Amino acid sequence: MSQMVPPKSKFKVDQIPDLGGRVAIVTGGNVGIGYETIKALLQHNAKVYMASRSREKAEAAIASLKEATGKEAIFLELDLSSLASVRKAAKVFLAQEHELHILFNNAGVMWPPIDWLTTEGYDLQFGTNVLGHFYFTELLMPALLAGVESSPDHHTRVVTTSSSGAYLETLHFDTFKDGPARRKKTKEALYYQSKFGNVVVAHQLAKRYASKGIISISVNPGNIQTELQRYVPALARRFMNAVLLYPTPYGALTQLFAGTMPEALNYNGEFLIPWARLGKCRPEAYDPDVGERLWNWLDEQVKAFEASHPDSTTA
Repeated sequence: MSQMVPPKSKFKVDQIPDLGGRVAIVTGGNVGIGYETIKALLQHNAKVYMASRSREKAEAAIASLKEATGKEAIFLELDLSSLASVRKAAKVFLAQEHELHILFNNAGVMWPPIDWLTTEGYDLQFGTNVLGHFYFTELLMPALLAGVESSPDHHTRVVTTSSSGAYLETLHFDTFKDGPARRKKTKEALYYQSKFGNVVVAHQLAKRYASKGIISISVNPGNIQTELQRYVPALARRFMNAVLLYPTPYGALTQLFAGTMPEALNYNGEFLIPWARLGKCRPEAYDPDVGERLWNWLDEQVKAFEASHPDSTTA
């Protein structure tokens, strides 16, 4: 209940330290929580890349942010449902920047039609929310590691947006790609699975890279009014907005705390809950066998993709 109706936040955006000289990427940053995250980062002088699918929507959001902050975000084309697009986006970024200090794996898709798959045939929600972000993070690791020395606190950060839905499902490996087992699942269950997967990967990332200065934190941003509910039936969406959901800026608080505040260095591998508080996900999220199995599976998918799709600059 403390996550559904959290206590008043002790953290406010104006507490964020100056981020001058730091480079950040926010996936899905043209709407909702991502937009509010970029707004706060720009207000505190970070150089921010908005990694989004639609150039038209991103450019409109960038113009709106410039009007609000006087600062300009940079568009980075990224479709997380295509591993080729993920690879191209990372290559474009690395050609422009040597260092990355904060990566917000914020983008997500929730409850799309069950028939929708990624380009490579994965469940759209798992492929976008988990596999796409896993691959993007690994490709950007050289820049994250390079950013450690130039960061004032000698750490760089990866913040992954999960959900309270992470408590509602565990991992069903036979549903990650399309097939009979996946078709027996509801689109809601597949979403909750993907959000649980986000927590598992973030915890594993912390274990694997902590000694190199990487801080990895997953967050439940809260029940927020965003475009994420675009596939929710209209009547249910109206009810959610009226009764259950908080205004969009609230959703950025917990991930901004994780990505910018000195105190968050103490939370490597942890799961933060609204608003900017330490929480715990379901126990399997911290099971080393579960984490190892998922990490290895994701790594195998990436290696298989790269073996069958020689590197090129075209998505």
